[in-house]
Amino acid sequence: MGIRDDAVEIRAQGWRTLAALHGLIETSMEKALQGATRLSVVEYTVLDALARQDGWHMRMQQLGRATALSPSATTRLVTRLEDRGLLTRILCADDRRGIYTELTAAGSELLAAARPVHDEALERALAEAALLPELAPLVDALPQLHAEAHAD
Repeated sequence: MGIRDDAVEIRAQGWRTLAALHGLIETSMEKALQGATRLSVVEYTVLDALARQDGWHMRMQQLGRATALSPSATTRLVTRLEDRGLLTRILCADDRRGIYTELTAAGSELLAAARPVHDEALERALAEAALLPELAPLVDALPQLHAEAHAD
């Protein structure tokens, strides 16, 4: 294997490790959230993203980016959450094509109940991953990555 091939393999192995950590975390959170709140991880992500808007609403496109969903998948998800009374859509006054999404009071209440479940499941999954030799270095790097991302 040449130098170029080695670099490709190193990146591929890094990606596989990241995907394994993501899968472990998502499975843990999915099980916990579904059991306690009947929310999926992506539904939780939508409610959380809307709550972080600090009283403002989000365009559907922004919500799609926040959840890594296609426009059609975002629309279907928003429709499901709207049918459950957890969020509402608002037409943009300036641009009739623009649609915003806001959290309802029921959505805020469910998110408040789900947040500790989410956080505990994340903590458990990271603790489990830290015990696996192939995932431990990535788990150990997370605090540093967070610090670097939030450095002034």
